[in-house]
Amino acid sequence: MSRVCEICGKRPHTGHKISHSAKRSGRWWYPNLQRVRAKLPNGQVRRLRVCTRCIKAGKVQKAVR
Repeated sequence: MSRVCEICGKRPHTGHKISHSAKRSGRWWYPNLQRVRAKLPNGQVRRLRVCTRCIKAGKVQKAVR
């Protein structure tokens, strides 16, 4: 299962973790993804992995059970 938002395509980014002694080691920043039961435009209900920014912006219509 990939760590990608199914609406906007936001994905992990890489960079450096920098210690007090300025040593650099690799690290990742992951998007805040949530599993949401969403209603698709064709009326179908599916589980999607969506970032919180898309949920807040209203790009996803949550399905009620």
